[in-house]
Amino acid sequence: MAARRSADPTKTRAAVRAIESWLRDENSSAPSRAQLADAVRLTARTLADNAPGSSVEVRVPPFVAVQCISGPAHRRGNPPNVVETDPRTWLLLATGLLDSDDATASGAMQLSGGRAGEIARWLPLVPLDG
Repeated sequence: MAARRSADPTKTRAAVRAIESWLRDENSSAPSRAQLADAVRLTARTLADNAPGSSVEVRVPPFVAVQCISGPAHRRGNPPNVVETDPRTWLLLATGLLDSDDATASGAMQLSGGRAGEIARWLPLVPLDG
Protein backbone atom coordinates (compact mmCIF):
# COMPACT_ATOMS: atom_id res chain seq x y z
CA MET A 1 0.00 0.00 0.00
CA ALA A 2 1.34 3.44 -0.93
CA ALA A 3 2.01 5.91 1.84
CA ARG A 4 -0.58 8.66 2.24
CA ARG A 5 0.67 12.03 1.12
CA SER A 6 0.29 14.91 3.53
CA ALA A 7 -0.33 18.54 2.68
CA ASP A 8 2.19 21.33 3.08
CA PRO A 9 0.38 24.26 4.79
CA THR A 10 2.15 26.88 2.66
CA LYS A 11 1.28 25.11 -0.60
CA THR A 12 -2.27 24.54 0.59
CA ARG A 13 -2.82 28.22 1.39
CA ALA A 14 -1.27 29.25 -1.94
CA ALA A 15 -3.51 26.82 -3.85
CA VAL A 16 -6.60 28.20 -2.13
CA ARG A 17 -5.52 31.83 -2.62
CA ALA A 18 -5.04 31.13 -6.35
CA ILE A 19 -8.77 30.42 -6.71
CA GLU A 20 -10.11 32.71 -3.99
CA SER A 21 -11.85 35.12 -6.36
CA TRP A 22 -13.83 32.23 -7.91
CA LEU A 23 -14.79 30.97 -4.46
CA ARG A 24 -16.09 34.39 -3.51
CA ASP A 25 -17.85 34.93 -6.87
CA GLU A 26 -18.84 31.92 -8.95
CA ASN A 27 -19.29 34.21 -11.97
CA SER A 28 -15.65 35.28 -11.96
CA SER A 29 -13.08 33.45 -14.06
CA ALA A 30 -13.17 29.75 -13.30
CA PRO A 31 -9.90 28.18 -12.22
CA SER A 32 -8.15 25.68 -14.44
CA ARG A 33 -8.81 22.01 -13.74
CA ALA A 34 -5.25 21.71 -12.41
CA GLN A 35 -5.71 24.63 -10.01
CA LEU A 36 -9.02 23.25 -8.78
CA ALA A 37 -7.60 19.75 -8.33
CA ASP A 38 -4.61 21.09 -6.43
CA ALA A 39 -6.73 23.10 -3.99
CA VAL A 40 -9.17 20.23 -3.43
CA ARG A 41 -6.49 17.61 -2.88
CA LEU A 42 -4.38 19.75 -0.59
CA THR A 43 -7.30 20.83 1.60
CA ALA A 44 -8.63 17.27 1.86
CA ARG A 45 -5.18 16.02 2.83
CA THR A 46 -5.01 18.81 5.40
CA LEU A 47 -8.23 17.47 6.92
CA ALA A 48 -6.73 13.97 7.02
CA ASP A 49 -3.59 15.37 8.71
CA ASN A 50 -5.55 17.45 11.25
CA ALA A 51 -8.06 14.70 12.06
CA PRO A 52 -6.11 11.46 11.67
CA GLY A 53 -8.00 8.21 11.59
CA SER A 54 -10.14 6.19 9.27
CA SER A 55 -13.68 6.21 10.60
CA VAL A 56 -15.02 8.78 8.10
CA GLU A 57 -14.36 8.92 4.37
CA VAL A 58 -14.55 12.32 2.67
CA ARG A 59 -15.10 12.15 -1.08
CA VAL A 60 -14.70 15.06 -3.47
CA PRO A 61 -15.06 13.51 -6.90
CA PRO A 62 -13.32 13.39 -9.25
CA PHE A 63 -10.27 14.60 -7.35
CA VAL A 64 -9.84 12.93 -3.98
CA ALA A 65 -11.12 10.70 -1.23
CA VAL A 66 -9.50 10.71 2.22
CA GLN A 67 -10.15 8.90 5.44
CA CYS A 68 -10.08 10.87 8.67
CA ILE A 69 -11.28 11.07 12.27
CA SER A 70 -10.20 8.56 14.85
CA GLY A 71 -12.41 5.68 15.81
CA PRO A 72 -13.30 2.31 14.35
CA ALA A 73 -11.30 1.81 11.17
CA HIS A 74 -12.88 1.02 7.85
CA ARG A 75 -10.90 -1.27 5.59
CA ARG A 76 -13.16 -3.12 3.14
CA GLY A 77 -16.40 -2.60 1.28
CA ASN A 78 -18.55 0.50 1.57
CA PRO A 79 -17.51 2.75 4.44
CA PRO A 80 -20.18 3.28 7.11
CA ASN A 81 -19.50 7.03 7.43
CA VAL A 82 -19.21 9.03 4.22
CA VAL A 83 -19.17 12.72 3.36
CA GLU A 84 -19.50 13.56 -0.33
CA THR A 85 -19.62 16.89 -2.08
CA ASP A 86 -18.54 18.66 -5.24
CA PRO A 87 -15.20 20.50 -5.49
CA ARG A 88 -16.55 24.05 -5.13
CA THR A 89 -18.70 23.20 -2.12
CA TRP A 90 -15.77 21.40 -0.51
CA LEU A 91 -13.54 24.44 -0.97
CA LEU A 92 -16.22 26.77 0.39
CA LEU A 93 -16.42 24.54 3.47
CA ALA A 94 -12.64 24.28 3.76
CA THR A 95 -12.27 28.06 3.69
CA GLY A 96 -15.15 28.88 6.01
CA LEU A 97 -17.14 30.64 3.28
CA LEU A 98 -19.91 28.04 3.76
CA ASP A 99 -21.16 26.38 6.92
CA SER A 100 -21.51 22.59 6.96
CA ASP A 101 -25.11 22.78 8.25
CA ASP A 102 -26.05 25.02 5.31
CA ALA A 103 -24.27 22.75 2.83
CA THR A 104 -26.09 19.71 4.17
CA ALA A 105 -29.47 21.46 4.30
CA SER A 106 -29.14 22.59 0.67
CA GLY A 107 -28.13 19.12 -0.49
CA ALA A 108 -24.73 20.32 -1.68
CA MET A 109 -23.09 17.95 0.81
CA GLN A 110 -24.36 14.48 1.55
CA LEU A 111 -23.65 12.75 4.85
CA SER A 112 -24.21 9.08 5.55
CA GLY A 113 -23.49 7.33 8.81
CA GLY A 114 -23.67 8.52 12.37
CA ARG A 115 -20.16 9.99 12.46
CA ALA A 116 -20.03 11.77 9.09
CA GLY A 117 -21.14 15.08 10.58
CA GLU A 118 -18.07 15.15 12.81
CA ILE A 119 -16.04 16.75 10.04
CA ALA A 120 -17.76 20.05 10.89
CA ARG A 121 -15.60 20.19 14.01
CA TRP A 122 -12.48 20.32 11.83
CA LEU A 123 -13.66 23.04 9.42
CA PRO A 124 -12.58 25.51 8.20
CA LEU A 125 -9.13 24.30 7.25
CA VAL A 126 -7.83 27.42 5.49
CA PRO A 127 -9.97 30.30 6.74
CA LEU A 128 -10.38 33.24 4.38
CA ASP A 129 -11.23 36.63 5.82
CA GLY A 130 -14.67 37.97 5.07
